[in-house]
Amino acid sequence: MMPESDSPREECGIVGVYGVDAPSHLIYQGLFSLQHRGQEAAGIVVADGTNVSSSKGQGLVNEVFSQKSLCNLNGHFGIGHVRYSTTGSKRIQNVQPLVVECVDGIWALAHNGNLVNAAEIRSMYQEAGAIFQTSTDSEVLMHLLADPMFRSRPGRVARALAELDGAFAFVIMTKNCLIAARDRRGFKPLVMGKIGAGYVFASETCGLVQMGAEYVRDVEPGEMITVDETGMRSTTFAEPAETLAQCVFEMVYFARPDSRIFGKNVHEVRLEYGKLLSQEHPVEADIVVAVPDSGNSAALGYAHGSGIPFDFGFIRNHYVGRTFIMPEMSDRQKGVDMKLAVLPEVVKGKRVVMVDDSIVRGTTSAKRVMRLKEAGATEVHVRISCPPTAHACFYGIDFPTREELIAGTKTVEEIREFLGADTLGYLSVKGLLSPFGNPDDFCTACFTGEYPTDVSSMKGKKALESGVHELELDV
Repeated sequence: MMPESDSPREECGIVGVYGVDAPSHLIYQGLFSLQHRGQEAAGIVVADGTNVSSSKGQGLVNEVFSQKSLCNLNGHFGIGHVRYSTTGSKRIQNVQPLVVECVDGIWALAHNGNLVNAAEIRSMYQEAGAIFQTSTDSEVLMHLLADPMFRSRPGRVARALAELDGAFAFVIMTKNCLIAARDRRGFKPLVMGKIGAGYVFASETCGLVQMGAEYVRDVEPGEMITVDETGMRSTTFAEPAETLAQCVFEMVYFARPDSRIFGKNVHEVRLEYGKLLSQEHPVEADIVVAVPDSGNSAALGYAHGSGIPFDFGFIRNHYVGRTFIMPEMSDRQKGVDMKLAVLPEVVKGKRVVMVDDSIVRGTTSAKRVMRLKEAGATEVHVRISCPPTAHACFYGIDFPTREELIAGTKTVEEIREFLGADTLGYLSVKGLLSPFGNPDDFCTACFTGEYPTDVSSMKGKKALESGVHELELDV
């Protein structure tokens, strides 16, 4: 059973560095800045041209790594990973980077995204006698790399990557080189920077800034960048799709506001979303409040667009972990109560506009509406800076099934009644895409149900990991 949450979950964040001093410490800094992309596990792998060493575990970055463990990771390049898991996958074997030894040496990889043909590839290798150590979709790339059909031919990694379908940003390493690659549709962001003569890769530009790197450019869709002692080389392993499928939910929720992804600053896009929301769903009110932290920019934009003053109606306790990480329902309910506190002095006697980024199941949003009214708000008008999330995602966002999504089974009016709000307004799909000059290059499947790949037989990462979990229980 999935934890109940009104917050969607990204699968992970990745970092890769080459030609730098103390790479493990640099990767740690990068992962720390990407902690919002994954809070359940973290790992670092480092190499020096001869030896490969790794350290990983479950927990936050600062819980997994100590100063001593970082100092024990010696080398001049490496990769790192932070992740969330889905049902049945909270196993140490699944913590990335994955490290395996093939006939030609050690390989390691870290992955952000979801491979829609992973189950098919996995089944093919298992039928041939291959043994899988994890329940993650990422491991199929390791088997492709070890396959003699790919190993014995030129362009081995490029050929293996070309076999994959779906969403992926990879950082891959051997004992003497680092590789970064992004899928041909560009679902997930991946950026490249430089530190002196060294190269740095990260899921977001905030990771580059934290590591002291200068942004160079995005890794292009279908591109593979290899860095070794001879320098940096770029090759195309697959032609970019005629129409890209960049994840627009990165702009709505996942990416940090100070990051620049898909050519846009995240904070500025969210400000624009709030302004558009005020035009699409105006209301007479006294104050605008944000559901922190991901609703802050859109709420500020709504205030600017409507002329209604912005104020702090909620105060977030930053020392409380994400509520969906807590395993027991009673603990999750306590976590929700502890996470946000209402300021009665701000909302009492006021008509309040509550701006949030999204609604998944609706239970947490309903509690926040209730608490605003308990604190004396005379009206609560909910505004959401994206369209209704009514469809599952197969590309790396851990959205529930459509039946579990409140917008998958209820109309907007029914959702309003469930929340107890006086009015409810979602940003339109047109508004969502309007800040971009290339709106057709964004994936909106979770809102529209129009998937950029064939998902008719796709059960997703959750099902792949659930299936392994069920097998373990049967044994």
